[in-house]
This record gives sequence, structure tokens and C-alpha cells, in this order.
Amino acid sequence: MQLLAKTLHGLEEVLADELRQLGASKVEERKRAVAFEGDIKLMYRANLELRTAIRILMPIANFKARNEDEFYDKIKAINWEEYMAVNETLAVDAVTASKTFNHSKYIALKTKDAIVDQFREKYKKRPNVRVYKPHLGVYIYIHDQQVNVSIDSTGESLHRRGYRVASVDAPMNEVLAAGMVLLSGWDKEGLLMDPMCGSGTLLIEAAMYAHNIPPNRLRSHFAFMNWKEYDQEVWEKVKKQAADHIVEHPHPIMGWDKNLGCIRKTEQNIEAAGLTGKIEVKRKRFERLDPPPAPGMIIMNPPYDERLQEDNIEEFYETIGDTLKKKYTGYSAWLISSSIDGIKRVGLRTSRKKTLFNGKLECKFVKYEMYEGSKKQKAKEVFE
Repeated sequence: MQLLAKTLHGLEEVLADELRQLGASKVEERKRAVAFEGDIKLMYRANLELRTAIRILMPIANFKARNEDEFYDKIKAINWEEYMAVNETLAVDAVTASKTFNHSKYIALKTKDAIVDQFREKYKKRPNVRVYKPHLGVYIYIHDQQVNVSIDSTGESLHRRGYRVASVDAPMNEVLAAGMVLLSGWDKEGLLMDPMCGSGTLLIEAAMYAHNIPPNRLRSHFAFMNWKEYDQEVWEKVKKQAADHIVEHPHPIMGWDKNLGCIRKTEQNIEAAGLTGKIEVKRKRFERLDPPPAPGMIIMNPPYDERLQEDNIEEFYETIGDTLKKKYTGYSAWLISSSIDGIKRVGLRTSRKKTLFNGKLECKFVKYEMYEGSKKQKAKEVFE
């Protein structure tokens, strides 16, 4: 079975690695997506266990269309009875990158018309459209004149884990947070901390990764449960096997924030995620922290002066850099920000840099290695 996992820009590589670990074959990275092959069980596992996927699609048709009439006819030629019944509901989502087909909502409407017309001509009645939890979700992607038709096995986006019961301004997407943890290279050894934890998304995603907890275990419904070939017995086995692989994690996962309200919301979300006792959070400003002994890893999402405001963004980022230099020798520190000037003000040389998007904001995810002395001196010591 051919499948496609959608993701966020910059997370394709880690998603491909996740799929290989699940046992997927013919894994191929694409733009904001990874194509792969597997059976029904793997599709179920992908929805339950992938941390950096937002949707799992099953391609069913691929064709070229030169105009809207040809598009309509080829959509209508697909045997939609293989995927739904006349008394069931559907929803259509479309994305276009085409001069010929440049209006995604119109393409979604034409797709819906072609499907319901097929049923109407055969049964004198038609399926209804339902946006929320339809029996069948259809996904159209058009590039130039090439049309890809898929059905959606996921339903509500996989980033909606179900644990965010309390939120803050500009909360981080859960898939982005999980991707940052995986991109950081954290091997689950040693301390991991977020000194500007907001509502706790980074901490929760890190803790679920550390304990091997399936990120979507709280979800009660996936779109594939509406499919004709849905196998509940296989699904129950997938859930049990995933639960059996949950482990204890002995190393600290810690968070701080200067705002007491953020700490309270983080505590609520930790409880909702079933992680009480596995993450420690306290109220304190980053520059006033006395960090635990190295080694350790920091992952932080400071204000950018776009989504969240600081009185003096340049001074704020300078304080981050000064604090890292003075207190965090032996740590690795990752920071995400859309403020290029802010990153420059940190005043530290980055050892890695990756472009990610936090919502619509293009961000840099950068790494600082806090050696004692210079990096050149550290390298010399390693080889002596």
C-alpha cells in the first residue's frame, strides 16, 4: 500500500527516520511530506506513533488534467463506491500550485460535485458533505497540471494530541515541538530543560519521547475507523503493542517560566497528558536560575517580538547569551526564533542551524555548544 505522511517544513528528515523505525519501506522525502509503503497495520501505527506527522494519506489516483472539465471527468471516473456508500458523508480539501487550477476552494467544490454526481446518476440520491468527522475525507493536490488524489486516514490533524487543556498566547504546534526535540539529537541521556516553557508543549513532547509514549494515545477517533476495511482487531493489537513499549525514563525533564500563569497552565497540561511526576516545573527567570550540573540540554522558544512581546528584544537576547556563557558550561543549547537580530545579539557562535516555521513565521533553530574555554581548545583536548 502506498502512503504519504504530511509534515511541516524542515521536519522531513526526522519524519523519514521515524517511518524507517516503524518498518516502512521505500521511504522517500518530499516537500513537507514523506512517501512510504506499508500495510494496514503500519498505517494505524503511523497515525498513533509518529511524532512529526500531521496527516497520513493514502493516494488512490494520479492523472494529468488540462482544464476543469477534464479534471471533473477524471475525478468522476474513480470508483468512489470502493471508499464510501451513498448514505455516508464526505469532505474535500484541496491544495494547488498551478496556473491552470489556481483556486483551491473551487477545486474542492468541483471534486465534491464529481463524486456526488456519480452517486446521483446511479442511485438517484447523493452523499452529503460534512466538514467535521466525515465518513470519507478526500485530499486533492495539484502541481501544474498533475493531479494527485488521496483519501485521508487521519481526520483531525495529528498535532492535536488532546493534552492541551490550558493555552497561552502563541502556543507552539505540538508537531513542531516534537520535531525540535528529535532534531536536537537528544539521546534521552542526561537532563533536558526548557527555561521559557510557556504552556509546556516542548516539555510534554520531550517526556513522551523519553518514555516512548505514543503521541496520539489520547485520541479516540481517526478517519480510518470509518473505512470499509477498518480492522478493529488489528487496531487493538497496535494500541496494546505501543502501550507495552512504554518505558520509565530516569533523567530529569525540567521547565521554568517567569510567569506564574504559564507554570499553572503547564501543570494542567502535564496532568492531562498523564505525565504528572515525570516533568518538574517551577517559576523563575532564566537569568536567575542555578542550573543542575552539566551535562544537559536546553531547548527554548523565547519571544520573537512578533508573536510575544518583550520591552527590549535586543537586550533580552543579549541576556540569554550572557546567561548561557556564565552558567551553562558543558550544556548544549537550542533556540528557535524568527528574530534574526535577536539571534545575532545572543553573541555566541552557532554549531548548527535549521530553518523551521512556527505558524507562518520563518524561524531559525540554532544550536550553541557551551564549551569551557574555546571550541578550538576543546577540540585540542579531545585529540591529546
